[in-house]
Amino acid sequence: MKRHLRALARACAATAVAAAGLTAVAGPAHADDPPTPSLDNYYMRPAWNQAELLDRTKQLDAELPKLGVQNILNEAPRQGSTASGKACNPQALDTSTTQRPDITYSFCWDGSDSAASGNYEWTPQGISTVADAQDDKYWGSAQPFVTTWYQQQHGTAVGQQCKYKKDGEWAEQTCVKGVRISIVDPNTGKYAHVLLVYPFVNASGNASYMSLRTTQDESHGSLHAGGIAWYGNYLYVADTARGVRVFDMRYIFDLQSAGDKADITDKTKIGRQDGKFYSHGYRYVMPEVAAYTNTVPRTATAKYECRNNSSPNTSYVSIDRSGTDHLVTGEYCELAKGDTNGRVAAWPLNGDNGQPDLNATCVSDLPGHESIPCWHADGAYAMPVDHVQGAARYDGTWYLSQSRGETAAGALLHAAQPDGKTGLLRSLAPGHYAGIGPEDLSYWPGSDAGRSGLWTLTEHYGKRMVYVTPKP
Repeated sequence: MKRHLRALARACAATAVAAAGLTAVAGPAHADDPPTPSLDNYYMRPAWNQAELLDRTKQLDAELPKLGVQNILNEAPRQGSTASGKACNPQALDTSTTQRPDITYSFCWDGSDSAASGNYEWTPQGISTVADAQDDKYWGSAQPFVTTWYQQQHGTAVGQQCKYKKDGEWAEQTCVKGVRISIVDPNTGKYAHVLLVYPFVNASGNASYMSLRTTQDESHGSLHAGGIAWYGNYLYVADTARGVRVFDMRYIFDLQSAGDKADITDKTKIGRQDGKFYSHGYRYVMPEVAAYTNTVPRTATAKYECRNNSSPNTSYVSIDRSGTDHLVTGEYCELAKGDTNGRVAAWPLNGDNGQPDLNATCVSDLPGHESIPCWHADGAYAMPVDHVQGAARYDGTWYLSQSRGETAAGALLHAAQPDGKTGLLRSLAPGHYAGIGPEDLSYWPGSDAGRSGLWTLTEHYGKRMVYVTPKP
């Protein structure tokens, strides 16, 4: 995670791109929006309960055994498939055109996670690799990647009931299981799921946890988790309306090894119930240890509406290691709904500890604290296209993953960054075709066979695949 000096690429104003029949054209900016983003809208503060989140995690650590990433991979129960130089799932590509992505490596989920039947409860979203996490691209002797999934019931999975305690009594309601990640070995295709959870103190005064939700109470649904970025020991997970949630790879709890303290056979329960830990049937749980929240009020009236004059949505995230290390964030927006194209931004990271570089001061609402350290983006840019599902930056060039529905090929575009800290990205030709429904992006630098390039994943059932493709 060492820091580097970086020279930004020089570029001009944003333009449309048309390449080999692949066209992505930006619509006009809204008259009431500024032409470029303002860095004044890009501040995040630590969550008010930051210390409590970590303390609850440590209380769970005193109760439950842990397992590290390499051992999780060694014991991984699921077997996917891999392919070199081609798609392991041809259904993930648009068969109506010969213009398809150049694939150097691909990975496919097992039958239940591929969900070809249309009966499923999880949809894949974010991706990050060990090349984001470590300079040497190794986690011990392994080179894993991780993905996020959010609960989205479909087919026979719709309406599944879970048991929750209310006022001390068990009650049934529709399951809200939140977010899980997959830890995958790209060499063997073996993988394991880990349920992400939010730690809290229950009515008995003991550390417990619940599923990850848009707001952490019983009335809200699963967090979307549209992006993930692995940096050092930490996983940064996109929280669309707020900012990012943070998880620590050193705190993955193994409920199977907890003996009588835990039950992973009952998929209807979660958290500490009557002295026993549950996890909706998952062997591993990983609690949130931190969060960073936008400080600027939103001016948008609709949920997740995109406006350039307020705090941003955080639809996806990635890591830029080409200079001083940064977390990249971006917005998914739709012009047809009256949105702008959306914005991307870069936030400096502390290369010594893997945490945000708290490089600014914000006014505090905490009693006894007039101000607190906070996180300020040092670059924010308007995008030349909408429907962007993922963004990565390297050496001043931006790479954008654009979706085009459930049957058509997506697009992988690239754009040049202007000289200043804000402005419009300028699209560069040629762009590339992508899979159907491409999502988050992660860049693996260097010339490692079958690994270096842009990593992405497709989301639609029966058309799911992780693949690596060269930069446009």
